[in-house]
Amino acid sequence: MIVEASGGPPVDVGIEIWIAFNVFLLGMLALDLGVFHRRDHEISLKEALIWSLIWTLLALAFNGLIYAWQGPQKALEFFTGYLIERSLSMDNIFVFLLIFSYFAVPARYQYKVLFWGILGALVMRILFILTGVALIERFHWLIYVMGAFLVFTGIKLGLEREKKVEPERNPVLRLVRRVLPITEDYESGRFFVRRAGRLLGTPLLVVLVVVESTDLVFAIDSIPAILAITLDPFIVYTSNAFAILGLRALYFAVAGLMRMFYYLHYGLAAILVFVGLKMLLVDLYKIPIVVALGAVALILTISVIASLLWPKEPKPLPTQPQGAPNPKEEEPWAS
Repeated sequence: MIVEASGGPPVDVGIEIWIAFNVFLLGMLALDLGVFHRRDHEISLKEALIWSLIWTLLALAFNGLIYAWQGPQKALEFFTGYLIERSLSMDNIFVFLLIFSYFAVPARYQYKVLFWGILGALVMRILFILTGVALIERFHWLIYVMGAFLVFTGIKLGLEREKKVEPERNPVLRLVRRVLPITEDYESGRFFVRRAGRLLGTPLLVVLVVVESTDLVFAIDSIPAILAITLDPFIVYTSNAFAILGLRALYFAVAGLMRMFYYLHYGLAAILVFVGLKMLLVDLYKIPIVVALGAVALILTISVIASLLWPKEPKPLPTQPQGAPNPKEEEPWAS
């Protein structure tokens, strides 16, 4: 069976388990935004590290639950998938940094954008996962298409010398601007305001749209990567969920350091190529999950060590294009 090619056969998980897991996620998110981050404020390094640790410990605790419930094979699949998704999310962090810099988003509003952006990412990912698993189980040859796509994406990423953010070319953003007027100021961190009976969007809504559409592109890369490890929908979804839920705190903890790890970019490219080859070789040689986990960990370690031994001068972050309105001190970007 195809499921055995990318891990053990899926365990029959009842709908009540899916509902319970998503209720847990929504409860944590409600606690996060409604209690701990009810007021917009700049996230300190200490706060970011604490929340990053909390989400990491929750993921490891859930991994232990998977081990006790479904056995060591499924636990290994979860941990490998989590590590891959967490690694690929590093690329997201740098792109988010570029987006926030481009739009000059005040630091106290950035957490709100990431919160709602990641909530949308969860919805997109579960749709991608269920669709991808169903297609591969029905059409075996699609596993080769996904493998080739990952190899191509990894090579392209490795040859890419620098990340570029060009929101003005984003088709989703263009559509939003056509149907909804945008205010000039950030309007105290709101996404919408009403003036003279008209509903207006704010620049923060523009940033959220760019973040969401950018994450859609990341999902296209990351979901096939974890499908190379397992086709168990529950394992794929839960490992994805924990990886991206920890992304917000991780952003504020390491965003400033990301530009120092020059070779991490190439490490992520190598991971994509590796998992792509794993999918292409699935009918010739089944790479064991423990080997895949070791390879991903080794690639990340080498790229981080290389970045520390041979550091590169970080390039300046992008600014608004010439001709854009002059920014204000705290509410800086106008559409």
